[in-house]
Amino acid sequence: MKSYRYIYLYALCCLICLVSVGTVSYAQKSDTTDKITIHILRNRVVTFTKTDTGDYFRFIGDVIMQQGTDTLYCDSLIQNKTTNVLQAFSNVRIAQDGGTQGTCNYLRYTASTKVAFMQGDVTITDGKNKLWCDELTYNLGTKIGLYDNSGTLQADSTIVTSSWGAYNVKSKEAHFKGDAIIKDPKYHTLSQDMSYNTETKLTRFFAKSLVVSDSGRSILQTTSGYYDNQEGIAGFDKPSSVWYDGQYIESDTLYYNKKKGLSYAYGHVIAVDTGHHSTLFCGRVIYYTKKRVMWALDKPVLQTVNGADTLYLRADTFYSAPVVNQLSKKAKSKDSTTITTTALKAEMTQASVEEGKKNRKKKKEPEVATIAEDTTVADSTAPLCFVGYHHVKIFSDSLQGVCDSISYTQSDSTIRMIYNPVAWSRNSQVTGDTILMRLDSNRIKYIYVPNNALVISLAGPADAGMYDQVQGKTLKGIFKNNTITDLNIYPNAESIYYVKDDHGAYIGVSQSKSDKMRVFFENQKIKKILQIKDVHQSLTPLQKADIPNTKLSRFKWTPERRPQSKEELFE
Repeated sequence: MKSYRYIYLYALCCLICLVSVGTVSYAQKSDTTDKITIHILRNRVVTFTKTDTGDYFRFIGDVIMQQGTDTLYCDSLIQNKTTNVLQAFSNVRIAQDGGTQGTCNYLRYTASTKVAFMQGDVTITDGKNKLWCDELTYNLGTKIGLYDNSGTLQADSTIVTSSWGAYNVKSKEAHFKGDAIIKDPKYHTLSQDMSYNTETKLTRFFAKSLVVSDSGRSILQTTSGYYDNQEGIAGFDKPSSVWYDGQYIESDTLYYNKKKGLSYAYGHVIAVDTGHHSTLFCGRVIYYTKKRVMWALDKPVLQTVNGADTLYLRADTFYSAPVVNQLSKKAKSKDSTTITTTALKAEMTQASVEEGKKNRKKKKEPEVATIAEDTTVADSTAPLCFVGYHHVKIFSDSLQGVCDSISYTQSDSTIRMIYNPVAWSRNSQVTGDTILMRLDSNRIKYIYVPNNALVISLAGPADAGMYDQVQGKTLKGIFKNNTITDLNIYPNAESIYYVKDDHGAYIGVSQSKSDKMRVFFENQKIKKILQIKDVHQSLTPLQKADIPNTKLSRFKWTPERRPQSKEELFE
């Protein structure tokens, strides 16, 4: 009877303990010897079970548990008193300081590490941003949540989904891996590895990524870089490419600053303009987007394509900008070509001086961070002028050329070669102070040399030293299929022409002077010269001609300067 009394007293003590559990705090020593205190603030029913794995309390009905400033709500809770691991079931909710809340169907919580495993309709929100997934490991101390079985983060109008993700509620920094997709009203992104800050709107890319914006007009591909949506700044430090409304550019490094109106590409740059069928190859490009001003540096080569015919231009530097018409009515009444050329020379000379000043600073790359904001907005419809500075080379199947500087204006489709220019078409060489070539669909339509014009055409075998020559002040020539068909030279025209008989045999050398000459070509050689006004002409039999000294006063044959292949321009 006495033994039964002891059993009864023991059971009564246990019952008193169980009834008072709702107001009792438990302290459990963790592996780090920290005191971890769990408070059960409310419950309806408590049961106790003792097993080989530990002592278990089960709290049922509107359970509220608190640890520090963190509060847990659920329908039922099981606590392992030995390990201080808790399991919460049904209508689980976590509330933290600062407004952070989490919900799920099931939670397993380790009090010593403050790490919770959440499962079933999981959400985490700070009141503004919301993360939801099926399973989440959440650290209540660091406020970092991890999922590896797909999840979605929503920040304002931006929604991000991925296979794996980590979100820091404190720093607002999220990291996503595995087919991460950003959907935003302004852009869509697909990435294998990226981060996104919901506060600063800064996106970083660590693997293959694709960004589509402007309703598909803009497409970015990269593997490493960042995009600051608030500041309008982007930078990519590994091979990347951008397609925008018919324009394409790729390079090892890309940089863009919207406020400063500055774009910068460095390393193996390829820029394509589909509208003008042109491609730019170079080592570095600087582009002022509002002013529409571009500088291409480090061995730039410009390629333009028209069907099967491709024209290549090479220079030390390329520059382009909108053309502003500043000609007065009086100036327009004069020779517009001369005026345009004179103005262009002045502009190119000044630009060369400015570029030289920059080069003397001995900086390999521009200090983009110190460039002033580009507040000037250029006329988007104004035609562009392209200028190439120094050591210019031209190559196509039908035309080659060299000069110090060159320009091309979209408004009149004219190429201007200045400072010691030489142009070759088939067997003919053209020189002058300046050479202008009008294009039609990238094909040469006519050529114009305003001063000191000279045309030399090889006559006979190359080692015979026989050259047909025409010189004068001004030259105008007509092309067909990029080949010279006839020329007009005036005034003070002079010629040396090796005359043939009806069988094609050379019979003598014709030397003539006149006010004007018209030269006709056939099979890429001079066929006939027509003298007009004040003609003076003589014919010397070939046997008596001093061929080596039969040259006009400005004769200069320079085949060694002639580009031989397009590959030469890329060297």
